[in-house]
Amino acid sequence: MPRYKTLDYTDSDGIAWVTLNRPEVHNAFDAQMMREIHDCWHQLRANEDVRVVVLTGAGDKAFCAGLDRTELDRTHTMLGTPGEADDFGQVGATPLHVNDAVDLLPPKTAGQLWKPVIAAVNGMACAGAFYLLGEVEFIIAAEHATFFDPHTSYGLAAVYEPMLMLQRMPLGEVMRMTLLGGAERLSAKRAHEIGLVQEVVPAADLREAARQVAEVIAAQPPLAVQTTVRAIWYAQELGHRQALDVARTLSMLGTDGKSVAAGQQLFRSERRGEWRLR
Repeated sequence: MPRYKTLDYTDSDGIAWVTLNRPEVHNAFDAQMMREIHDCWHQLRANEDVRVVVLTGAGDKAFCAGLDRTELDRTHTMLGTPGEADDFGQVGATPLHVNDAVDLLPPKTAGQLWKPVIAAVNGMACAGAFYLLGEVEFIIAAEHATFFDPHTSYGLAAVYEPMLMLQRMPLGEVMRMTLLGGAERLSAKRAHEIGLVQEVVPAADLREAARQVAEVIAAQPPLAVQTTVRAIWYAQELGHRQALDVARTLSMLGTDGKSVAAGQQLFRSERRGEWRLR
């Protein structure tokens, strides 16, 4: 993997750990971080040693605070003013050609990455953080984590973020979070109650909780796992009948003799371990 300036990357035993590493600005992303995240997703697609990804933020204050607001000052084209935009913003004289963070950040939309991505949310997650959280497989949060979207409080329309979060949250919750802007935050407890978060743990236990589930996933045959991920996202995004039609093809592509044999061997081995009740 390349060396990144805004990300900390390590991998071992089939698990990649991707850490947003700009803690001085609550891991907000600038143009360079967006480019590096985009590159990281594509590198992970080709890295056969990696079977599952854990995404988190540096420090204990924030997972990600969205776009670094200094980028708004630098790239005024995001507000619709025609001009030059190298990474994001309006390109040309009309607003019909726009580069947006959605082209760089979401692991599925931008990265076409169908290896499971687990988010370990270690603090505040707001605004553009939802480009990432909207397309992970599931979320584990520290008890002090909070979720909110302050776009409207800054006079900005919230568009991609609530669209992505509708994949994970009930309509009324998305509406309330988005329309109240910076005036209200979802606690980790409330996020768990509505299904946004799948597990809440003490901050000191967050990495270990993510490691435990990542190890289980990494031990399973990758073809079966990745096809399962793709199938579930199809079912979320397509109509019911369309998804069932695609399922026929996925069932054939995602099940082979080697995977079945590996799965049976794992089932019979000591590596399977004891199940736990959640």
